[in-house]
Amino acid sequence: MQLYESGEMYLETIYILSRQSSAVRSIDVGEYMGFSKPSVSRAVGLLREAGLITMDKSGYLRLTAAGEEKAKRIYERHTVLTEMFIRLGVDEKTASDDACRIEHYISDKTFDAIKAHMKQYGGQ
Repeated sequence: MQLYESGEMYLETIYILSRQSSAVRSIDVGEYMGFSKPSVSRAVGLLREAGLITMDKSGYLRLTAAGEEKAKRIYERHTVLTEMFIRLGVDEKTASDDACRIEHYISDKTFDAIKAHMKQYGGQ
């Protein structure tokens, strides 16, 4: 299944929140992202249908193995790109904002090259 930018952003948010707390609810996702309840409900439904998250009877969200793998990859892209931009002299907020936009479109080949470059020169 093709996951678009908004779906990837929701997955990444659930991943980030789940690293901070074992109990992540739709309301937490909405507050973190600044999105409305209906928007979050729709996204959560689509992610559940795709088999990327589950929701228990209490409304707590959990990433499936496939969802966690995808979310980790997105998060890694975000952190590596942010770090690269900061090293280039970009302020942290701009670096993070730009990384967030680019992380959804950059090819695996280009990202792997960036990651290797960062590792070679004392980065990630």
